Amino acid sequence: MAGCRFPAMAATILIVEDEYAVARGIQYALQQEGYQVAVCRSGEEGLEFALREGPDLVLLDVRLPGIDGFEVLRRLRTSGSKAPVLILTARDEEMDKVIGLELGADDYVTKPFGLRELMSRIKALLRRAYGDLADAGGGRLLRHGDLLIDLERRRVQRGERRIALTATEFEILRHLASRPGRVYSRRELLELTRDYEALDQDEKTINVHVSHLREKLEDDPSSPRFVLTVRGAGYAFAER
Repeated sequence: MAGCRFPAMAATILIVEDEYAVARGIQYALQQEGYQVAVCRSGEEGLEFALREGPDLVLLDVRLPGIDGFEVLRRLRTSGSKAPVLILTARDEEMDKVIGLELGADDYVTKPFGLRELMSRIKALLRRAYGDLADAGGGRLLRHGDLLIDLERRRVQRGERRIALTATEFEILRHLASRPGRVYSRRELLELTRDYEALDQDEKTINVHVSHLREKLEDDPSSPRFVLTVRGAGYAFAER
């Protein structure tokens, strides 16, 4: 089973579940659907990870060693996290469902459950939280904080705000965001985007496109948090 980490930047789901077989089965099913999945085996580990990494959705077992799922949920909501939380409860524990929903859970599934039902609930929660961008699985959806990049539909969104980009701006963003931390020279970006608009041979053209991209993406274009300048080398997308 993968450790408590996300292997790449994409639609992300955190499973907090101490039963190995249950966690492994869910993890495999989600990965087959194209999601990036992390598994944590205790409440403390899951809470720390969720607060640090900000997953798109948390699948949270109620009965956990250490702090239980209710306390994890309470602390998540107290911290300001609005990520959808789907809790797993025992079949006969009606009160668990009530308490979970009152603490801020978005939905619940009772054990034992069918994977088809679980997948349906997860997709519904993601659509409700993130709109049609949530339909993109695997590497087709890139996420960094509140920035969502839908590679298939060529759409970009920050929070609930849709951002309109030119073809070249989107291609620059796509290449940078697909490999956070990797520095692209202006010449490389010029070659990668040449087919999308009639660009001349001057590498300074890329500076103009990046400037426009920052004006649309960043809260403060003069102090960008997404598209960074690497002095003397080019541009890179911020690492998590």
